[in-house]
Amino acid sequence: MKTKNKFILTLLLCGSALQAQNYKLENDYKNIEKKVIEWRHHFHQNPELSNREFKTAEKIAAHLKSLGIEVQTKVAITGVVGILKGKKPGKVIALRADIDALPVTERNNLPFKSNVTDTFLGVETGVMHACGHDTHTAILMGVAEILAKNKDKINGTVKFIFQPAEEGAPPGEEGGAALMIKEGVMENPKVDAIFGLHINSGTPVGVIKYKTEGIMAAVERFVINVKGKQTHGSQPWSGVDPIVISAKIIDGLQTIISRESKLTEEAAVITVGKITSGVRFNIIPESAELIGTVRTLNPDMRELILRRMKEMTETIAKAYGGSATFSVESQTSITYNDIALVNQMLPTMQRVAGNKNVQLTKATTGGEDFSYFQELVPGFYFFLGGMTPGNKEAYPHHTPDFKIDDNGMLLGVKTLTEMSLDYLNK
Repeated sequence: MKTKNKFILTLLLCGSALQAQNYKLENDYKNIEKKVIEWRHHFHQNPELSNREFKTAEKIAAHLKSLGIEVQTKVAITGVVGILKGKKPGKVIALRADIDALPVTERNNLPFKSNVTDTFLGVETGVMHACGHDTHTAILMGVAEILAKNKDKINGTVKFIFQPAEEGAPPGEEGGAALMIKEGVMENPKVDAIFGLHINSGTPVGVIKYKTEGIMAAVERFVINVKGKQTHGSQPWSGVDPIVISAKIIDGLQTIISRESKLTEEAAVITVGKITSGVRFNIIPESAELIGTVRTLNPDMRELILRRMKEMTETIAKAYGGSATFSVESQTSITYNDIALVNQMLPTMQRVAGNKNVQLTKATTGGEDFSYFQELVPGFYFFLGGMTPGNKEAYPHHTPDFKIDDNGMLLGVKTLTEMSLDYLNK
């Protein structure tokens, strides 16, 4: 009987300690929300393009240093890394936020609207956080502040990765997750697992969406160069028309998706986004260039599609009397959520957001270079709701009208904070 009473007393004491810890964190959450919103507005009004996030990095680094966190700057050009060591040794969890904006001219009436302009690929353009990276940055700064205040509750180490150039480095430059990894961001201390999130304009505030295995696609950029024979537009039989060949190639590529890909297993996309050929209406040109993207969610399908694209491109061009070359460059791998890690952290997400608000989702054919981190260690990447509840229209990401509800960010702070503590203190 004494043993049973002692066990019950232990449970009560543990429960009281847990309640005290949660109460402390709840106070921290209440105090941080206003700051997170202010940070988000600041970054939104002052966006910077990929590999040019100098002022953004300065603000992040200053905040981390003010918290007593060890800070590394100029990682992968403009990246910032913070290292927070807990009370006791243990595993290392990494939390990642992307910090770059897009060459998009904002078109809304927000009081913190961006009026910044810059030059992108030689063209004057507006600059806008049209994908929500401003919210990701502000959320992770909030998580850093709360965990720094509660480092006595941490068994292990938290590594905060503020990554530049997620949208892709400018031509001729390295950048993004790949360059951070190349410069050792996953070492010293060696990372055991990594978490990341992405705000979503089409998901209501308060909702989290997740998926095991592939949640975002591998992204390839391909270039097809078609060679024909130039001639007068009035005498096409005297030459070989690369524009006609290009049209046939585009048509053929789509049959790889519609007739050769097992779409019941995973989605796949081939898109030609740019065609360049010719200079004058009455001249059949000598060459044409096609540039596009391939999106896949399955490694075997990826291999098949790329192989068949090369074969079809070369064969079609030859059949019409010309020639063509096919080249491909990987932009991201499959954003692959580790099954065991997702299952381990799912109860935490459900506790924080509520069971009904943590929802299984389907994969998207968008891409994320967070995938490169997941090739090295188990990772969990999920979507956070940013749409005002009740809204019937959500503006897509990467558009001038893109909007995110500030009320969605606190759940991101809570979720990443609690996931980190539960992972390290399991």
